[in-house]
Amino acid sequence: MEGKPNLQLVNQAVQALYHDPDPSGKERASFWLGELQRSVHAWEVSDQLLQLRQDVESCYFAAQTMKMKIQTSFYELPADSHISLRDSLLSHIQNLKDLSPVIVTQLALAIADLALQMASWKGCVQTLVEKYSNDESSLPFLLEILTVLPEEVHSRSLRIGANRRAEIIEELAAASSTVVSLLLNCMEKENDEKMLIKAFRCLGSWFNLGVLNSNVMANNRLLLLLFQVLQRDQTSSNLHEAASDCVCSALYAIENVESNALANQLFEGVLTLEAAYHMAVAREDLDKVLNYCRVFTELCETFLEKIVTTPGQGLGNLQTLELLLICAGHPQYEVAEISFNFWYRLGEHLYKTNDAVLHNIFRAYIQRLLHALARHCQLDPDHEGVPEETDDFGEFRMRVSDLVKDLIFLVGSMECFSQLYATLKEGNPPWEVTEAVLFIMASIAKSVGPENTPTLVEVLKGVVHLPESVHMAVRYTSVELVGEMSEVMDRNPQFLDPVLGFLMKGLCEKSLASVAAKALHNICTVCRDHMAQHFNGLLEIARSLDSFMLSPDAAVGLLKGTALVLARLPLEKISECLSELCAVQVIALKKLLAQEPSNGITSDPTLFLDRLAVIFRHTNPIVENGQTHPCQKVIQEIWPVLSETLNKHRADNRVVERCCRCLRFAVRCVGKGSAALLQPLVTQMVNVYQIHQHSCFLYLGSILVDEYGMEEGCQQGLLDMLQALCIPTFQLLEQQNGLRNHPDTVDDLFRLSTRFIQRSPIVLLRSQVIIHILQWAIASTSLDHRDANCSVMKFLRDLVHTGVANDHEEDFEVRKELIRQVLNQIGQQLINQLLQTCCFCLPPYTLPDVAEVLWEIMTFDRPTFCRWLENSLKGLPKETSGGAVTVTHKQLTDFHKQVTSAEACKQVCWALRDFTRFFR
Repeated sequence: MEGKPNLQLVNQAVQALYHDPDPSGKERASFWLGELQRSVHAWEVSDQLLQLRQDVESCYFAAQTMKMKIQTSFYELPADSHISLRDSLLSHIQNLKDLSPVIVTQLALAIADLALQMASWKGCVQTLVEKYSNDESSLPFLLEILTVLPEEVHSRSLRIGANRRAEIIEELAAASSTVVSLLLNCMEKENDEKMLIKAFRCLGSWFNLGVLNSNVMANNRLLLLLFQVLQRDQTSSNLHEAASDCVCSALYAIENVESNALANQLFEGVLTLEAAYHMAVAREDLDKVLNYCRVFTELCETFLEKIVTTPGQGLGNLQTLELLLICAGHPQYEVAEISFNFWYRLGEHLYKTNDAVLHNIFRAYIQRLLHALARHCQLDPDHEGVPEETDDFGEFRMRVSDLVKDLIFLVGSMECFSQLYATLKEGNPPWEVTEAVLFIMASIAKSVGPENTPTLVEVLKGVVHLPESVHMAVRYTSVELVGEMSEVMDRNPQFLDPVLGFLMKGLCEKSLASVAAKALHNICTVCRDHMAQHFNGLLEIARSLDSFMLSPDAAVGLLKGTALVLARLPLEKISECLSELCAVQVIALKKLLAQEPSNGITSDPTLFLDRLAVIFRHTNPIVENGQTHPCQKVIQEIWPVLSETLNKHRADNRVVERCCRCLRFAVRCVGKGSAALLQPLVTQMVNVYQIHQHSCFLYLGSILVDEYGMEEGCQQGLLDMLQALCIPTFQLLEQQNGLRNHPDTVDDLFRLSTRFIQRSPIVLLRSQVIIHILQWAIASTSLDHRDANCSVMKFLRDLVHTGVANDHEEDFEVRKELIRQVLNQIGQQLINQLLQTCCFCLPPYTLPDVAEVLWEIMTFDRPTFCRWLENSLKGLPKETSGGAVTVTHKQLTDFHKQVTSAEACKQVCWALRDFTRFFR
């Protein structure tokens, strides 16, 4: 934005953003206001809008802009303007306090973010409390500022650094008693519910930061008031939620439960809430029931260590688990679901301790939980058709299945399986109970050991002979159970025939087709050798795949199973059978190629390409050296169809991607046997890529380099391919925001370059293109995209590693010298860039990758690396724009010493992780 816009224009844009009936008008206004927010004029414009107080919309836009500028562009302001900005914001929040709560929140955030960055504003909490606590009309916004201030200390939007953060936490800890006194006054003299909610929210925020003194809080009336509110039947929903949140925050903040007075008080307090929970259940107040369950779960999470180490004693009192089981008994499944994470963690602890006596104590609790979960998994008696897997209840059942798998070791898989089966055998339960029992049995079937074969076989027989008159959902879950019992069939192949007959019936029914296909896929995967004699049956199914009502995933799964079995056939049969398996898809692709594009029929080939890809991917026969790969002939026959499909759809990224994926698996399938395709494939890739830069061509190129890069006769051709692909790639990345807009291209370019470094390093290092690839690698290190960044770092790591790896090989000295030349050229620039990106651009999860690059450079030439690192550290800022110290000289020298004296890569990573916190 060139000059400062006038306020009338800004107001018009804000009005258009909120009230223009034309979406394109809203979009233009949004874009223009976004430009304004990014410009330096935004400070003055938003200040003037807040002074004008014209309407809610313009004030909200101005308050939000002010907050955003303080968070992201505080450096734009000179230091001498900070005090006037603070006074201005305090004046605005005072004047606008009655206009709208959302405006007050945005201004409170702006004030909090300013206080955190403005090192010269000492004792901000005391200043604010002294200034506003005696004026009742100012209390709401004062509490709002005091609520968001602790929350913003760890905000990702603010990069205040570890030193400033520690200083602030110390300041807030010192001011905490002032805040607690203020909150107590608010609660005792106010009958205003809104004020109570604000006070509880504020208290929770200070608990979360961990700056409240446990001993002081244990004996404070605030705690008593909190539990009184939660015990009172008349408490409103909003106040109840605020109080529950506050108790959860208090529990979460307890770090050491030993000799902690607050821990004891909270423990006793929460145990008194059982009667209140039952009252909420009786009144059918689901909101309160969910709140109590959250509190009970947080209690158990906090005291988990005590529950496991001293069960039944003191803070390990198992009444806590009773509370969760009471909640699990609630008719609404959402209540039970709240505690799942705790049960998972309890299971993990008990699994690690592996103590039979301890397991015995908890077994009864887990059994009761599993009974409750089985009941929650029941479908409604009036449910029609198969169970839905994608709605909320379907997802809940999947989470139950996962939890049961994690906890079953405590009860015993076989014992549980037998008990569940007995309930079906002995009684005559309603269909919804039968279905839920079968569902839980399917969850644990795989963990039942082979020594229990008789029971498993009996179950299998019973399920296979279920009458077709039973409810469709029962049949559906029975099919799922059979799929989960494939290991039983592998041990008892005599059951394959009846089971396959049972699944064929399912395949022929629309509702059961996809789940039956999934079960068949499981059986093919586990019983590959036994299924070889049934291959013709599988081939028949594959031939008529589209006559079954299968989801695309189920169809692909079936073909995967068929391909796995195909790979177990005698070598001489594989070629012919593969040809037949592929024929249906190839004929379909040929039809699509022959048809005119305008005749209204779908011409999308992706369905058939995906099917071919899965066949090539999973047909992995064992081929001895010297034997011709049985799939080679088939792939050569199919190549012209794939080539033509690629050509016809060359502008369509989706189709081209599927073609490349199919070719990738074809090449992987036959390895060096695909040599005849190399020349035509590379030529076509390069030609299409000149016009349409689909990044999948770069990925496919990396596969070709991986397979052929060590063949001397192919190296020059592959280098020509790389250079030809690089020209349009570099042009694409040179566009404005090219790296950010094309992360897939970055990812695939450096995969290709990495493969080259791994397979024929000298050819690449002596080429003209290497220096350009290196410059793009350095530029791409700051790209905050998980896959792309990972590829760039792997390329740099493997590049430098080439100079130290395999030092016994005859080309080692040549490689070492070439890497030395590369590092002499770009070493200092690379270290500068890596350090800058770690501190200012990249999220913490990327640091191990960066550490590996630094480690490799240091391994290659430690003295030079030490010098480069020192120079880079000198270039980092030592102070924030708010005047706080970012990093001290001692911290810089400590980091340099830690890195340069590291004896393993993980030590570099730890040092880097600690160091970058100074800038986050």
